[in-house]
Amino acid sequence: MEESLPSAVVQSVPPKPRGHWFSAFIGPGLITGASDDDPSGIGTYSQVGAQFGFSALWLMWVSYPLMVAAQLISAQIGRVTGQGLGANIRQHYPAWFYLPIVGLLAVANAINIGADLGAMGEATQLLFGGPVMLYTAGLGLVSLLLQIFVPYARYVSILKWLTIAVFAYVGTAMVAQVNWPQVLHSLVVPHIQWSHEYVTAIVAVLGTTISPYLFFWQASEEVEEQSSTPGERPLKDAPEQAAAQMGAVRSATWFGMAVSNVIAFFIMVTAAAILHAHGVTDIDSAAQAAKALEPIAGRFAEVLFAAGMVGTGLLAVPVLAGSSAYAVGEIMKWNVGLGNRPLQAKGFYAVIAVSTWLGIGMNLLHLNAMKALYWTAVINGVIAAPILVAVMLVAARRSVMGGLPISRSLKFWGWLTTAVMTACAVAVLAF
Repeated sequence: MEESLPSAVVQSVPPKPRGHWFSAFIGPGLITGASDDDPSGIGTYSQVGAQFGFSALWLMWVSYPLMVAAQLISAQIGRVTGQGLGANIRQHYPAWFYLPIVGLLAVANAINIGADLGAMGEATQLLFGGPVMLYTAGLGLVSLLLQIFVPYARYVSILKWLTIAVFAYVGTAMVAQVNWPQVLHSLVVPHIQWSHEYVTAIVAVLGTTISPYLFFWQASEEVEEQSSTPGERPLKDAPEQAAAQMGAVRSATWFGMAVSNVIAFFIMVTAAAILHAHGVTDIDSAAQAAKALEPIAGRFAEVLFAAGMVGTGLLAVPVLAGSSAYAVGEIMKWNVGLGNRPLQAKGFYAVIAVSTWLGIGMNLLHLNAMKALYWTAVINGVIAAPILVAVMLVAARRSVMGGLPISRSLKFWGWLTTAVMTACAVAVLAF
């Protein structure tokens, strides 16, 4: 999926400071990838590992190139046009097409925020004791205040540090007694079960790893990074910068999606080795998975698992709320971006606030988180396919992308991802 750039392209962006080789790997791609392992995702991976053992691990290497393709295409659209996906879709498609999609995206994100906040509250209670609802509301409020009042550069650096939290799940796998030869065999030789439950698990994993909110978030964050970096301009206007900008984007995206899949892999391994192996096959939430670890693997494993949930939740909630704000704001032609102060982008920050408060309210009403997540998966499964179709058509248009449309290899992987997510949507609706 290596992008081909014009042979005449040369770098005209100011030289990066020493250590830029490292910073290239911690851009929007890493934040996007790490946020994909949010508490609701952890719950999904834990349930699949507990229910099917190691037999679903092959999904991790299958989903990786599909994730990379979707995110690279979204990122390239942002970098080339200097606009997010919402603005590009609005300009090239009718309102009857994009308004329902963006509306459903915002609803799904709010539900996901609620489920994540609830899991974070339960995880905090496991660590310190105390009232779950107080932790849930408090963590939601902290996340909201960070997005509204912390300057963009500092806020992004906080998000980058929070990505460290996902590596807690490597630790939980290390303290478990894992049959690694069996794990390797399951990766290389898939053991597919043709049952309703197994097909549902496949759809759940792919729907969790390839989610529409990630497309909108990364495209818009690439625009933010571009506008906040001295000398960088939209590549449609400055194609000579393509080698430098897209090289960094590719590195961060490949690395970020690898982190996402590796962590998901270790979560599934942990659940399979500890829970499935001891007959625990039904997990209702990530917090329940953490509780189930203690009597089998000890308090240390439970603490690592719970702490990872809090950290990944603090990373994921802003991404979920932010992606809704970017999508809605761009569709409505509002001023958008975390680089703006609240009074400069009132509508944008209002969407972030409403999304977060709806998530908190969902927990106050004691709505069933797992049922809510099921409907989130249904919504995401239904809207992912048309969004990917729209994104692919935009990315291939020279009138949009200038002399930098996506390459043939990336086009192939993008359409393959679209076909897979369409199949998932059909499977979700059929079951």
